[in-house]
Amino acid sequence: MRGFQPAQPVYIAGRVTWPQRACGCPGGGARGAGGRCEPAAALKFPPCAQCWPPGAGAAHCPPGPAPPRAACLVYSAPPQAPCHVASHAAGTQDRAAPPSQPPAPCAAAPTGDPCGGYCLKTMKKEVCSVAFLKAVFAEFLATLIFVFFGLGSALKWPSAMPTVLQISLAFGLAIGTMAQALGPVSGGHMNPAITLALLVGNQISLLRAVFYLVAQLVGAIAGAAILYGLAPSNARGNLAVNALNNNTTAGQAVVAEMILTFQLALCVFSSTDSRRTSPVGSPALSIGLSVTLGHLVGIYFTGCSMNPARSFGPAVIMSRFSSAHWVFWVGPIVGAATAAIIYFYLLFPHSLSLSDRAAILKGTYEPDEDWEENREERKKTMELTAH
Repeated sequence: MRGFQPAQPVYIAGRVTWPQRACGCPGGGARGAGGRCEPAAALKFPPCAQCWPPGAGAAHCPPGPAPPRAACLVYSAPPQAPCHVASHAAGTQDRAAPPSQPPAPCAAAPTGDPCGGYCLKTMKKEVCSVAFLKAVFAEFLATLIFVFFGLGSALKWPSAMPTVLQISLAFGLAIGTMAQALGPVSGGHMNPAITLALLVGNQISLLRAVFYLVAQLVGAIAGAAILYGLAPSNARGNLAVNALNNNTTAGQAVVAEMILTFQLALCVFSSTDSRRTSPVGSPALSIGLSVTLGHLVGIYFTGCSMNPARSFGPAVIMSRFSSAHWVFWVGPIVGAATAAIIYFYLLFPHSLSLSDRAAILKGTYEPDEDWEENREERKKTMELTAH
C-alpha cells in the first residue's frame, strides 16, 4: 500500500499531448529531438485550441492542430511528471512526481488568438454569417410580397370594387404563404411590431431586431412601389393607405389596433413555441387565419394595419402621411409588446438567468440543447485525451 499522502487538490483526469516527448531531466527540464536535456524554460507549451466554457482549463480543450505560439499557456509552470499528466485522479498521485498546478483559465489574448474575445467573436459570428444575411434578405423579400399582394387586393378596379372578405382573405393568404415559404429562413416576422415584441420577450438579439426592422420597412416600400408601377392609374386610387374610417377617433383607432395586433401576436407566439407538446397544426395556417380575422373587423375602423410596415410602405410611395399616421405604429407595437409580456413572462415564462437573458440580447447565448447534444462527442474527446 502507498504511504499517507498529504491532501492535494483533486482534478479531473485528462492528458495533454506535448509537441516534444519529454523524459525526466534534472531540474525539471526535458529531452529534445537530439536527446539533450533542455531547461524547463525552453519547453513549448501546448496552446489552448478552444475555450469551451469561459474559464475552463486545459482538460476541457479539444484536440486539434497547434495554433500560433501566442496562444495561452496551460500551466503557469511546466509539470515535472515523466508522462506530463494534465491532472491526477483522487488517490493515484505518484510520490516521485510533485503535484501538478491547477489548470489555468484561458486569459484574454490579442486579436487572432482563439482563446480571446469570445463574446465579441460570437456577436460578429451572428451578424457576419451567411445564415444571418439570408434571414435578413428573407424578411425583405417576404414583406415585399406580402405588401404587394395585400395592397393589390384593395385596388379599386372600375369593373369590380374590392370587398372586405376579398381583402381579408388576400392579406391572410399572403402572410400564411410567406410564413410557410420563408419562415424557416428568418422566422417569418414580416412585421416590425412582431419583431419588437420578440425583442421584448427576450427571444431575439438586438442586432437581429434592428436588421429585421430595416429589411421589413425597405421591403414594404419596394412592394408598394412595384404595385404602384404595375397598377393602372384609374385603379390605383390611394394604394390602400391606412386612414381613420367611419368617424373613428384617434384614441379609438389606437385601441382597435392594439386589440387586433394583440391577438395576432399571441397566435404567432403560441403556434411557433418549440416548448409546446400538444399538437399545434400548421403555424402558417394559424397565423394566416389570425390576420384574416383581424381584417374582417379592423377594416371598418382603420383599414386594418396590424403592421407598421404595411402602413409605412404605401404612405411613402403616395406621400400621404396623415396626422393620424402615428396610430399605425403605436397601436400595433403596444399591442404586440403587451402580448409578449403576458405570454413570455406570465403565462409561459422561460427559466433563464439574468446573464442568459443579457447574452440573448447581445447575440452570444448558446442554448443548453446544443451543449446536451454534443455531450457524447465531448465525452469521447476527453476519453481519448485521457489515455
